[in-house]
Amino acid sequence: MGFIAHVARGRFGTWLALLALSEAMHATCGVLLPYALGRIVAVVTAPSATAHGGIRAPIALFGVLCVGELVLGRVGSAIQLRVAPRQRQYIARAMFQYLHRHSHRFLTESFAGALAHRINETSHGVNQVVWAILTEFWPMTIVIGVANALLFAAHRSLGAFAGAWTVGFLAFSFTLARRTQPLARAASNMRSRTAGIVVDSVANHASVRLFARLEFERRNLDDAYNSELETVLVANRAMERVRTFQFVASAILKLGMVATCVQLWRSGALSAGQFVMAVSLALMIIGEVRNLSRRFLELFEYLGNVDGGVQSIFRPHDLIDRVDAREPPIEQGAIAFDRVEFAYPKGVSVFRNLSISIAPGQRVGLVGLSGSGKSTFIHLLLRLYDPQGGCICIDGHDIRDLTQDSLHRQIGIIPQDPTLFHRSLRENIRYGKMCATDDEVESAACRAHAHEFIAAMPGGYDALVGERGVKLSGGQRQRIAIARVMLKNAPILVLDEATSSMDSITERAIQEALDEAMIGKTVVVVAHRLSTIAHMDRILVFSNGDIVEDGSHKVLLARRGAYYDLWGRQTDGLLLSRREGAIDPAKWSA
Repeated sequence: MGFIAHVARGRFGTWLALLALSEAMHATCGVLLPYALGRIVAVVTAPSATAHGGIRAPIALFGVLCVGELVLGRVGSAIQLRVAPRQRQYIARAMFQYLHRHSHRFLTESFAGALAHRINETSHGVNQVVWAILTEFWPMTIVIGVANALLFAAHRSLGAFAGAWTVGFLAFSFTLARRTQPLARAASNMRSRTAGIVVDSVANHASVRLFARLEFERRNLDDAYNSELETVLVANRAMERVRTFQFVASAILKLGMVATCVQLWRSGALSAGQFVMAVSLALMIIGEVRNLSRRFLELFEYLGNVDGGVQSIFRPHDLIDRVDAREPPIEQGAIAFDRVEFAYPKGVSVFRNLSISIAPGQRVGLVGLSGSGKSTFIHLLLRLYDPQGGCICIDGHDIRDLTQDSLHRQIGIIPQDPTLFHRSLRENIRYGKMCATDDEVESAACRAHAHEFIAAMPGGYDALVGERGVKLSGGQRQRIAIARVMLKNAPILVLDEATSSMDSITERAIQEALDEAMIGKTVVVVAHRLSTIAHMDRILVFSNGDIVEDGSHKVLLARRGAYYDLWGRQTDGLLLSRREGAIDPAKWSA
């Protein structure tokens, strides 16, 4: 409820206050209608000859209340129509922004589809809770309170009976409905899990098809739906027990109120007008309270959905900017790892007292077997993780003293398997520099040798690439990623096997473009194909989290050590795996 209260007090607080006022006046007009009707009946049934003159006032009151109920009801609806979609979008935007500030680890360990479902479900749930309180619970509370007051004014017995019934009914309904909240939360969690499985399977449709695993995916989804169904049925059975109680209690109030009114009327303690008012109010209380307790069930379901979304997304961020974080420009691009200690969350240690410096404008290649620490080196440089010890500096600034946006704006990266947005080719390239002109976009595409295949596509630069760029080949996606980074023109450039998806002819052409893009930049290149980094100024050889060799291609070959071993045992420029007998890491560190 804290999150919901924060939203209600925020941007739309004034509108919600006006809605609460209009709903209160609307409810008051509605509950006073039986009172006005009772006065009309009292005048009509009176034997006095002045009844015709005395009926004008109660009829006028009845008419004013009807008009007031109509007008105020429309005012409340108009406010709701204006505020509801805006408030829902406001919540979804806030959750979206908060989600994107989560760490690389959090996002890679979560289902993307489940997180998207949480945002949608939570924003919808908050709206439903707010509207339930303001347009259902608040008006119903007024109706029940005024109705019980009028019954008590007509006769103590009626007021006492209706009041005791109302309190008991609401208390017991609330208790029963409260017990359904964890069941509703469990059902919401299962729905999010199922949505995540669907999105995960569809996103990997190529693997499903090529491995002929459609039947397996169907069974996997069936199992998820069966588990979801069991959870939902448990929650539904609990809600049905509450509804059964409501109908039984409503019957007791109707019979009890009519019997009491008849007895009081026979004894002369209740007039005909009061009889009509009391029975009308009793029926109104039944309708309102039954609806209220039904809304309890829905309220706890929505609260369960909101609670699940808040707990899933609004967790403390793992990596946050310091309060005094700065945005200094990176002018030289000097990189220094100073006694860096790092282990992944599960306790897998990678770096132990790692120190290395990269001079401004230097081009450095990183080589080593899988798991040797190359990717972790890049992840730490990009601050996707923070080291447990030591520091990483760029131009003398600890990267933890920089805002994350400032750091990432000044580092260009081309990953081994780039993913693109389901947007146009132009938009995907322009992502590197949002203010770039069309000419600048096309120039970057030409330099990345992407212009020819883009021009041949239907729609050209405006062609959509499909989800994650599935309409393009691996090499085409790579060239779009290279064009995007060329357009970004950051002072530090990181390449993670950037030409791995290309044929040898295209690779040579792209390598020339990349060499041009590297001019004046500090460059870090992760490579499995050693030929792609042979021309680097410097090569770092990683083994089990240590840098076992450091030097140029010629110098390292002359040493006849770890790099020489790698170079001599590669096949077509590619490193063999340890299982293929390529390298003995223990030998490297000897």
